[in-house]
Amino acid sequence: MDRLTSMAVFVKTADSGSFAAAALAFGISSQMAGKHVSTLEERVGARLLNRTTRRQSLTEIGQIFYERCKALLADAQAAESVAQDLSLSPRGRLRITAPVTFGACCLAPLITRYLHANPEVRVELSLTDRFVDLIDEGYEAAIRLGSLSDSSLIARPLMPYRLVVCAAPRYLAERGVPQTPQELADHECLSFVYTSQPVDTEWRFSDAHGEKSVPISGRFQVNDMKALQAAALNGGGVILGPEVALKDDLAAGRLVRVLADYEAPARPMHLVFPASRATPKLRAFINQVVAEFGPDTV
Repeated sequence: MDRLTSMAVFVKTADSGSFAAAALAFGISSQMAGKHVSTLEERVGARLLNRTTRRQSLTEIGQIFYERCKALLADAQAAESVAQDLSLSPRGRLRITAPVTFGACCLAPLITRYLHANPEVRVELSLTDRFVDLIDEGYEAAIRLGSLSDSSLIARPLMPYRLVVCAAPRYLAERGVPQTPQELADHECLSFVYTSQPVDTEWRFSDAHGEKSVPISGRFQVNDMKALQAAALNGGGVILGPEVALKDDLAAGRLVRVLADYEAPARPMHLVFPASRATPKLRAFINQVVAEFGPDTV
């Protein structure tokens, strides 16, 4: 028999004074109510109720056990209430991981808006360009760039992660504006260095005639997009970087886009999460990310 149910029957019997009244409250027979109490007495090794033909009363041990049972049942009810509340509204801690550049430029501002709309949620955002195992490392969702491998995660497509080529007006005034990707061979190209990949020696572009790779070279490579952006702003060379990180500088004229007739490769971007962790706080986060960065927003 379920111990909590037996305790609840015992408490009800003590409160009402009879097995019949307890049985009526739980929709069981009087015999079954008595069996619940007998099972508890066998567990504790002592009689809990004085049984008479008219009324059941608590023994001395039964009185102590009764008080503890009431407290335990109240705690169980409180735990159920908390769980029910959590299942209805966003609250608690939400752990998210994302690539460094997209996370800093786009996701962090979104999270501030999300927190404003969900005051009972707190977010832990981890920015890293390495692959993160959500299950093993305890994250509830991740932004992933590139093609997805087969997995048990649910994936929601987001807008493509587009790259643009640009440089500072000062640099272009000194070195000229490249008209074709091949002309980049004569320019100082600033390269982003991935920890697990070799330094780029070529950039890929596509136009109406197809896709092509062109050799590039430069004297500055760095593994941080902000540092690469700063170098470009200071006239250090031509940069191939994510549009989301460079759009403000482009709009303000601090950087000028070049080779606009040639498309740099865009990378697929997804929001992934385990189906088992789709709590209200996560569902609200997913909805906001898709609303602001979904494929229909481009």
